[in-house]
Amino acid sequence: MSIPLPAMRRLIRELKDLRLNPPEGIRVQLSEESLLDVVGIIEGPEGTPYQGGYFRVKFEFNDEFPATPPRCWFATKIFHPNVSNTGEICVNTLKKDWKPSFGIGHILVTIKCLLIYPNPDSALDEEAGKLLQENYESYCERAKLITSVHATPKVPPPEFETQSAPADTQNAPAPIAASLPSASPLPSMSPPPLLSPQKGIMATMTTTTIPLQQSASNTFSVSSSLSSLTNATGEREKDRHVSPSPLGTADSNVSLTHNRGATLSPAKAVKRGAAPGGGAGEKRKKALKRL
Repeated sequence: MSIPLPAMRRLIRELKDLRLNPPEGIRVQLSEESLLDVVGIIEGPEGTPYQGGYFRVKFEFNDEFPATPPRCWFATKIFHPNVSNTGEICVNTLKKDWKPSFGIGHILVTIKCLLIYPNPDSALDEEAGKLLQENYESYCERAKLITSVHATPKVPPPEFETQSAPADTQNAPAPIAASLPSASPLPSMSPPPLLSPQKGIMATMTTTTIPLQQSASNTFSVSSSLSSLTNATGEREKDRHVSPSPLGTADSNVSLTHNRGATLSPAKAVKRGAAPGGGAGEKRKKALKRL
């Protein structure tokens, strides 16, 4: 059994997609010996007599695929009007309605829909078709019994236990393991920056070197701020100490001009006002002594 190379490449791509992104309630099982040995697994839809069961559908490809549909049959025993005792499936998708664009996934979804909506008018199992039309409850009881005996395992198939893409890739058979993508490691993430107590300065958890220009500008701005604060404080202190003493004379608040144009300080003006020969000066001396 062989198929053309383009069909083989298409089949590989579809199997890869079905393994990584399977439809709900549908899985594929591959063989390590042959890529063409494909088995589909359909989970019994809820609300049907097939609920809780897992039904295997085998595929057989010919050299005209995908121009002609593959041969499909139930490998799991099932009580259904459109499935014969040998597992043959009566569905138009596998016959006159087949299109080359259809694939394995489309076939399995169609068969799953057939489990939900059986068609007794084209029955391959006459007993199941007649019972479905005449007594639906009896049909359901019979279908549930066959499902519980032949299609209900103690544990679900492993294909339904592995939901993530990396697990599917690791469990892929050897023929397509190399073509399936493996999980790539996540890139290392650096810790987020933390805001330091000082405004406007961001400190990271990793050791960083502050550029010299930035450091110098920060130092200059801090130094200029401190110097401006000091100058302002010094000027305020100077203004506070320049105020005249209560014991000074009125002349001390007046600038005295020297004969050469120099301005005398208030202290010198006090001393000149306190020179001997004036009565006011003697009184000031006595007052100072008493203090």
